[in-house]
Amino acid sequence: MPKHIILDTDPGIDDSLAILLALASPEVVLDGISTIHGNASTAQVTTNALAILEFANASHVPVYRGCELPLVQPSLLAPETHGGNGLGYAKLSAPQSRPQVKHGSDYLIESIMSSPNEITLVAIGPLTNIAMAIRKEPRIVQNVKEVFIMGGAIQHTGNTTALAEFNTYVDPHAAHIVFHSGMPMILTPLDVTYECIFLKEDLDRLLKIDSPITKFIADATRFYMEFHDEYQKIDGCVINDPMTLALTFMPEICDYQNLVVDVDISTGVGLGNTFADFYNYEKKQPNMKVALGVRPRMFMELFLERMEKLAKSLL
Repeated sequence: MPKHIILDTDPGIDDSLAILLALASPEVVLDGISTIHGNASTAQVTTNALAILEFANASHVPVYRGCELPLVQPSLLAPETHGGNGLGYAKLSAPQSRPQVKHGSDYLIESIMSSPNEITLVAIGPLTNIAMAIRKEPRIVQNVKEVFIMGGAIQHTGNTTALAEFNTYVDPHAAHIVFHSGMPMILTPLDVTYECIFLKEDLDRLLKIDSPITKFIADATRFYMEFHDEYQKIDGCVINDPMTLALTFMPEICDYQNLVVDVDISTGVGLGNTFADFYNYEKKQPNMKVALGVRPRMFMELFLERMEKLAKSLL
């Protein structure tokens, strides 16, 4: 039986690739998308989500607009990483569909509570919607099947500050609520995602298929590759979010440790720093499973194969 997933996301170049991977993977059913501020404004990422779904012939998937701002921190967007519209150089037609009336956090509550232990939540943006949902309806903690979170940097340097990863830094207070909620969580930090680099030769392989899908991936990731080269001296680009999605049905891509993980919400240089107590000094129960080892080309081969099939199916 396929897994029923909800994507909580801020599309976003790599978020858009995660949406495409979900649509191309028979192991999962994408029940819906809740959008969140992050890579671009909530209004923009909601438009992006709708446009990507229509572009991929999946406009039946409902989109719910979520929180506009972090819980405490001022807004932080990422035009230098994802471009002014969030999708790099890619241009999609304005969507004909509209987001649902219900707020994203309410959609999460309704879906989880109406299907206990059946919904897998894949959170690949800041965690504001999920924190709000927990505050509104704490019972979702016991009723969600599992939560995959792309966020944090455990033993890796940050990609937004010296210590903090973007999703966690944008709303560290929301991350703190979610991390301490008791939900069954699997964390995919930069420690593993930064090993999964989408190379120019990977893109060249996809471009052997002349398809709107491959053109979209090329136009979106070209911007991303330029950013990674200029700011981080990485040849290619890191596609964090599709890897997190892939773990929902191919967990063997990574190796895991059960750890006590927390996030710094104090002011100062440590804000948003995600850290693990590897020696469990305070003798706490681990609160999540953390991916700390990865087989990057196993993931990349999966991603490329699925994008090739999707590209051919839409010719």
